[in-house]
Amino acid sequence: MALISRKSFQLYSSSTPASRCALMTLSKRLDFVRGQRKPQDCSSVAMRMLCVKDKSQYTFCRKKHVQNIQMQPLSVTEAVHLCGDMRNCTKSNTVWMDEELFFKKLNNFCTSKEIFYFLSSLEVMSDIMASGALQKISEVEVDENGLKNPGLLENEVFRALCFQFEFESSKLSNRGLLNALQALIKLRIDPQSTLMTSLLSESEERLGRGQLTAENLCALGESLLELEGPSCATLEQIVNHMQERDIKSWSPREIVVVYKILQVTVREEKRCQNLLNRLNSVTLHTVSQLSPNFISVILNSLVVLRQTQAVPLVTALCKYSVKHVPYFTDHELANVLEAFLYFGQKVQMFTEALERHVPKSICTMHPQTVSKVMQYCCKKRILSKLIFDAVAEGFIYSADRLTTDQIAAYIIPFGTLNYLPPRASSLFRKLEAVLHTRLRHFQPHTLLNLLYSCVLIQRYPINFLPKIFSPYFLQKLQAQPPGLNRVVMSQLTQLFLTVTLECPFYEGPKLLSKYQVKAFPMPQSSLDVHLFKRVKTGLLYLLKKRIYFASEVSTPYFYIVDIEIKLDEEGFVLPAAQLEEVHRRIALCVDGQNRFCAHSHNLLGEEAIKQRHLQLLGYEVVQIPFFEIESLQNTRKIADYLQKKIFPCTYGLSN
Repeated sequence: MALISRKSFQLYSSSTPASRCALMTLSKRLDFVRGQRKPQDCSSVAMRMLCVKDKSQYTFCRKKHVQNIQMQPLSVTEAVHLCGDMRNCTKSNTVWMDEELFFKKLNNFCTSKEIFYFLSSLEVMSDIMASGALQKISEVEVDENGLKNPGLLENEVFRALCFQFEFESSKLSNRGLLNALQALIKLRIDPQSTLMTSLLSESEERLGRGQLTAENLCALGESLLELEGPSCATLEQIVNHMQERDIKSWSPREIVVVYKILQVTVREEKRCQNLLNRLNSVTLHTVSQLSPNFISVILNSLVVLRQTQAVPLVTALCKYSVKHVPYFTDHELANVLEAFLYFGQKVQMFTEALERHVPKSICTMHPQTVSKVMQYCCKKRILSKLIFDAVAEGFIYSADRLTTDQIAAYIIPFGTLNYLPPRASSLFRKLEAVLHTRLRHFQPHTLLNLLYSCVLIQRYPINFLPKIFSPYFLQKLQAQPPGLNRVVMSQLTQLFLTVTLECPFYEGPKLLSKYQVKAFPMPQSSLDVHLFKRVKTGLLYLLKKRIYFASEVSTPYFYIVDIEIKLDEEGFVLPAAQLEEVHRRIALCVDGQNRFCAHSHNLLGEEAIKQRHLQLLGYEVVQIPFFEIESLQNTRKIADYLQKKIFPCTYGLSN
């Protein structure tokens, strides 16, 4: 990052007459003067130079002779003009250029060299034009890596402009002052330099005097956010002024800046809520005008500010974000995805847009954004094979460049949503190679979640389980949040049960009983109460008595069975309470929509491993999925369906 040091700008205020004169010569034709308003440009006031000789004069050197110029006060609502030789300060086209024409020409330039050449040809320009030139320079010379050409800061025209902005800040218009401040911040000028100190001081004085418009407040707030961050005390002042303003006429850019300021200044949940309510209401009517960047910034602010009550605005922003998916930057897309997760939004068209965008962008997309896409799919139970296959390919070729958290974020959704991509063998070979080289870099809970997700889809991390079951690793798990809570212990227990049932050749350490749960928790959300009731009603109709089946049965093997039916050796149904002569056990898995991926018949990983383990433990597993029973209109039809599913041949009841 290139900075102009305080020392370099102190040259402007050197007390040595010779050095001061030499530097001022760099100003060439550019100096502040006062004059009359031009008829053709009502937004600015032309300045005529007044030649006087007294103690308040500024010395300005040009063409080997000295001109004496007095700077007189000017209203901050007017535009100051920069002028050269007094004798040429007329309305002739060779000296004066209309602002509209100036900016039209300025916008055609692509390099600072062209801009400096253009500026050196002018003899008069307003402070708005000069600050606009600085802004254009910052646009063409600054990229994501910083200042492309630090040498431009030594350019004579640039230094002359800086000189005048520093010493004549009190005579600038609000717009000229704040535009110059924004441009110089973007150009990475040292915040401690006398130039920046002068501009900031003048801006804060005008803020205190209440001279800044809503547009000015937004511009100053944006500058302070960039320069000093959320710790800047002046931002609080800006917010206080904003609460007094009518925000209905604010532009989308001003709205976005206010959200950004509130995001970092509102530390108490209810503080400024009245301003936020007004802002949310106004923003709702401008959603269609917002750029991808603005939508991303506002959604991010709404998340940070916990605006859960702003449902209409959130819904509108999420809806309009669909068409912007190809145009979001990686960071912007990550913000939008975070908002979808936080506010519980789920828009099918947004998912479809991701399916079009992610596969073709996976090679260039930032890993953190890919991680957020996978988190979005995982939390929303969206099994998009287009996205998952693309992410699998991306992992195979880029895993070595990922952080441990990103590795986990890429892989865990495959297990959670119970999906193996076409190149699963290559995917898990790469994962194993990465784990071998970087195992010690993983945080304990991240590693456990990663390995647990692998066993859900029958990829067994045999080589790494001795570490997981070691007392040292378990102590580390316990020491870090969330510690050894019920969920963590359930994962450990299920890992242990998996190697016991599915990997009989495993001879490593076992999981001590004190780290095992007695039963795996069954989230209430996973049980479809309405579907469960319909199945029980159908069974009662079929079996005649309630004693012939039991519901939500705890087994000795940690799992809870939705409905259990016992049969004797001859196939007769036994009372559920009977413990003797039980030859077969039937486990009915009543699988509602919450046990499947969204809009899919694909079981989630946790339900798939449960049914797999119940079979290995000797149960006859009968799946009763919602999509097979939801169309059945009455109890008789449900009973007929259950008979065909549970007793495909025949059945009888034990006396």
